[in-house]
Formats: sequence, structure tokens, C-alpha cells
Amino acid sequence: MPVHSLMASRSASWDEALDLVAQRVSSSIADHGVDSVFPYLYNSSSGIIESEGSTVELFARLGCPDIEHTICAFTFGEAWRQVFPGMDSADPFTIPSAEVLFVWGANSTASNSHLPPLINKCKENGGIVVVVDPRRTGIAERSDLHVSLLPGTDAVFAMTLASELSQRGALDSAFISQYVSGADEFLRACSSWSIESGAEECGVEASVISQCVDLLEKHSKAMLRIGWGVERNINGGSGMLAVLSLWAVAGKFGQEGSGVLASTSRKSSESVSAMLPTIDVSRNTINMNHVGRLLQQTTTPNVLVVQGANPVATANDQQTMIAAMMNENVFTVVHEQVMTDTARMADVVLPATTQFEVNDVSGSYGSFVLQRVQKVIEPVGDARSNDWLGRELASRLNVEIATPRAEEIDIKPMEVVIAPEKSVQFRDVFPTDGRAIVYAPSAELPLPSPVVGRSHTGQWLRLVTSATARNTNSMFAEYDPPTIAIAVHPNNARERSLVDGELVQVRNDLASITLPVSIDSRIRQGVCEIPKGLWMRHLQGGLTPNALISDVVNDLGGGACFNEALVLIEKADTHG
Repeated sequence: MPVHSLMASRSASWDEALDLVAQRVSSSIADHGVDSVFPYLYNSSSGIIESEGSTVELFARLGCPDIEHTICAFTFGEAWRQVFPGMDSADPFTIPSAEVLFVWGANSTASNSHLPPLINKCKENGGIVVVVDPRRTGIAERSDLHVSLLPGTDAVFAMTLASELSQRGALDSAFISQYVSGADEFLRACSSWSIESGAEECGVEASVISQCVDLLEKHSKAMLRIGWGVERNINGGSGMLAVLSLWAVAGKFGQEGSGVLASTSRKSSESVSAMLPTIDVSRNTINMNHVGRLLQQTTTPNVLVVQGANPVATANDQQTMIAAMMNENVFTVVHEQVMTDTARMADVVLPATTQFEVNDVSGSYGSFVLQRVQKVIEPVGDARSNDWLGRELASRLNVEIATPRAEEIDIKPMEVVIAPEKSVQFRDVFPTDGRAIVYAPSAELPLPSPVVGRSHTGQWLRLVTSATARNTNSMFAEYDPPTIAIAVHPNNARERSLVDGELVQVRNDLASITLPVSIDSRIRQGVCEIPKGLWMRHLQGGLTPNALISDVVNDLGGGACFNEALVLIEKADTHG
């Protein structure tokens, strides 16, 4: 595997590389304390042992900081635990029974591809599909109603729906009385929003809001599929809390085809996670969105260990992350399958296995199934698994690993954790104390409190960086990258005299990038879109859209604000 410097690189044996990494970790801790070692471990697409096993245990036992996964779905998790503590997701296989399905902030055709067949069945059964998204995505194309609201106004939209349902006397008072705490406080916070004021703030027609209220008033079997797009702005926590709380006060639970579809993987994997060791070590926490800023200006030696992540391409405030990687005081180790942008800047690159080369156990993303992963080939070349690496480093650092090996875990090949007929929320599964909590006075964010005035941006357009079906975050983009262009609505293009396909400069106070423009009526006015996951090689100048996105965090849990950036778009100077 390569051992790099800024001037040269050479190959090394595993023993030499592991000895070097262990020595740098050990000396950094001895000289500068455990907080000088940054374990940037993500592995979101890996099985349970590869993502939560020995490498995670190693750095936890050493007492190194816990770099929280605030970059994705963290705010949703905080909101879910606040409103529905301990309750499982609804089962996706009950979607065909829904009379109304809201797909809110989720592009199921790109990032949840097993869901559209169930949505099709819902429509075949007479169900009505509503998609809330600023873009006319593939799933919005097949919806019955597309709500193209402005990014960051989800909280206002949900609060407006709750307010109007309350005004009509259409809330489920019996459900609220038995199963909801804090409804009065939540509805009081919503009461200032009328259909007209909510429509103006969200940038939608008042009639669209009325249609949504009508559907929720008429149909008790209403299901919500909430996606992570809701959280990726400064109002992300308020948005998540408001949408979840709307479903609670509306009482859309208790029968098949109702409830909230969220993450199913935690439930399906918790039986295996319970077998993993509990590590009682005091550790500091670091917001993953701020790793770049913490390492950029350090003047003392630090060690950064990156596994299952490509932060140079995927982290916000890209230029700060690049500066952190280039800081001579930061010794960077990357365990990776391919030579990513992050790996190219590392001091040591360790070759990693793919899922085809390891045994593991895995929870399902879209059902309550726990399954055994069997390798189909032996590790290729020098590639080694996450579990192997964690154990090898641990032996050199005199840390005892208690994580079981995948082969030691006894599960059925396909183990159903909850059958669909047993998964109905507030009938079969409940929050910890039996009640939804829509006002939590001691919480970080007791009630939704969105920042308003988002529709008044002048010449600035709000940038969204969206998932595509051609890559998973930055994975696979080196082979077949998403379309490298910035999509704008025809009216916004006309205002700027832009022609489809010409080069434009997209800029703000952080950075400037140059790429072609795509005039696309599927994107709403006032918003522009660049696919996420592009690599530095794909754009002139080497910076990607993440260079335009600051590391500011949202209002619950410090989640990333990928859809918060405002940008100016101008014709590129092709003569300079």
C-alpha cells in the first residue's frame, strides 16, 4: 500500500504501515493527549461488524474523540428520539394500504430505490401520493400532487397544515388526549401561520396547501415517508420536529397504511448491536461538520484516521477540509478501496476490502430483516477488512478487542424482526412511555422555531446538492459521474441571459466554481441544483459544489446544512 508525502510516495508492507500508524497514534496520545487523534469513521454502507466493530471499539477504548455522524440523518435521529422516543418505524410493506402517502424531502427513485414499487402498488390501490420537494424528482413525476416548496421552509409548511387542521376542528382529539404530550404548546406555536402567510413563506400556491389539508382531513390512513432533505438547512431541526409533530396531532396512526416510515435498519440490527461491547470510557465529542476547521489551523501534531469516508469530496466547506489535509501537522491515514480525493492527500493509504470480500451481518435499509452477509471472493491483493485492521492496530497498541467476529454471531440467514402485520405504530409499537412528545421543554429545541423570510433572496439562488441514481454519495462517481452541470429554472436562466450548455461561474463569499448550466423546468424558481458526490477531477479548478457550502450547522444536533448556500450565477469569462 502507498505511503505518501507531498513530494513522493512509495509502497510498503502491511507490517511497516501498521507499525508506522500505531507509532504515530501512540506518540500523539502520549505527547498531546487522546484528543489529538481524530477517528473519522463512517462506513455507512458496510455491515454491522465492519461499521460498528473493532475499529470503532479500538478508538473508543483509547479514549479518542467520538466524531458524531452529524453530516447525515443525525438531526432526524435527534428529532425522532424527541417526538417518538423508542418507537420503531412503520414497515414499508404497509405502504400499499395507505389512502394518502406523503413523501417529504426524500427522492425515492435515487436513494431509496426499493420503495417506488410499493408506492406504485399504493397508487394501484387508489392511494393518493403527495411529494414535498423543491424539485420535480422521479417520484414527484408519478405523484398526484407535487408541493414545490422553498428549501428550509418545511417547518412552516408543516406548522401551517397543523394550524389549518386545528382551525377546522379536524385534529384527532381522542388520539391527542390518549397518546400526545404537549399538543397545546405545539399548536399555539403553529397558530400564527395561516394558509396565506404559510404559502407566501414557502413559495407555493395557497390552493396547494388547502389540498394537503383536505387530504389529511379526509383520510385517516395517511402515511408519511420522511427523508433527510428536510434537515439539511438551518431550520433542519425545526423542520423535522414540525413534520413529525404534525403527524402526531393529526393522529395518523393505529391502522395499517398509517404512521411514519423512517429508518428500519436500527431495529433490524439492534439484536446484533446488543452483542457488541459496551465501552465505559469518558470521551469528548466532535461535530463531523467541524473536523476540517479544527485540523486546518492546528500547530501541534494530530492524527486523522479516515475509514469508509471521502471527506475531501463530501464534507461541507471543502476548501477548509483540503487545508486540513495539507497541514503538515496532520498525519492522515486512509483505509479505502479506491484512490479517492481524500486518499490522494493522505500520508498512508491502506487498501480496504469490499462487501464481496468479507463475512458480516447486516440490517436492511428498507425492511425489518436481519441478514447474514457471506463473502463471495477472498480479499483481492493486499486488501484487508475493517475488522482485521482494527484488531491488528489494537494488538500493536495493547488494546484488547471484545467485538465478536462475524462468524461467531448466530443468526438465521434472513431473520424477520417485525412482520408487517405487527408493525403498526400506536397499535403494535409505541414510544417508550406510550406517548408522542411534541413539546419538550428541557430539550435543545423544545418546539419548532424556524428562521423565516427565506423567499427574499434577490439575485441569489438557493443551492441544493442532490443524490442521483449514478452514485452513492461520492462512491462510484469515478466510473460514471452524475451530470456535471448546474440546473436552473428557465425563468431564472432568462433573467441572467443564460443559454443551455454554456459555461457559468457559480460563486459566493466562500468560493467560485465553473461548470455548464442546464436549463431545467423540473427545478423550482429561486433554486439551483448540482449533483452531490462529484470528485475534484470533474470540475475546472478542482473545487466541487461543497466548496460553496459553509460548515454552519442547523438548529438541532448540529446537522449539516448542505441546502443552505446562496449563490450567484453569471456567464463565465471564457477569454481570461
